[in-house]
Amino acid sequence: MLRFVLEGVDVSVANALRRTMLAEVPTMAIDEVIIIENTSPIFDEVLAHRLGLIPLVTDLESYVLPEECSCGGEGCVKCRLTLTLEKEAEEEGVVIYSGDLQSQDPVVRPVSDKIPLAKMGRNQKVVLEAYARLGRGKEHAKWQPVSCCAYKYMPILNIDQDKCVQCGDCVSICPKNILAIEDNQLVVKDLLNCSLCKSCEEECRFDAIQVSWDDTKFIFTVESTGSLPPDEIVKVAVDILLKKLEDLESQLVTASEEA
Repeated sequence: MLRFVLEGVDVSVANALRRTMLAEVPTMAIDEVIIIENTSPIFDEVLAHRLGLIPLVTDLESYVLPEECSCGGEGCVKCRLTLTLEKEAEEEGVVIYSGDLQSQDPVVRPVSDKIPLAKMGRNQKVVLEAYARLGRGKEHAKWQPVSCCAYKYMPILNIDQDKCVQCGDCVSICPKNILAIEDNQLVVKDLLNCSLCKSCEEECRFDAIQVSWDDTKFIFTVESTGSLPPDEIVKVAVDILLKKLEDLESQLVTASEEA
């Protein structure tokens, strides 16, 4: 998980960055599955759906989006990856896990080897080929690189030490435990964890604490699915957003010249 502060912008820029991380940063996911044999209790369609939702470690340096590939998206080593799975149960209750997938590229593999796919009975078998490609979250949620991407305003807590009697009511009621009394003074221990609930302000009988926020600073929380490191997700999102702005500027210049 990555937490950082974005400042000097308004909420439109913060939200554009959030939406870019969710919908535009490409990751690798299984998109096509060929079921060769499946005698497990899981239907082919359900098994293919489960395979598609497995997060895969993504290498953006070695692969390109199908629409940007020289093969025209037909499927080559630059835009498509093959994974195979073959498992037969010799006894009752054998579970197929994501770790049973064999990737032709050791770099691109399931983020976790312990994602269950199917439970088989004795002599049941699954044989399949799966094809993974880069995609974006705006196409399908399986290509989203983040499991959590959110922001909030930077909290501002103003404490009037002259009014504060160090009763501790605000300290005990704070759900995030960000307040403390140290050296006979009320202090803020962890401002970034403040949820702006204003419980402390409402509890204080002496109007010693005021809660507000800075609408030009945002605290971002980015949690990756494991496909890409969270810092890389942010960097790629910024590059994509800047490229979109450059394209918009270019189109506006062209339109003004033609007018």
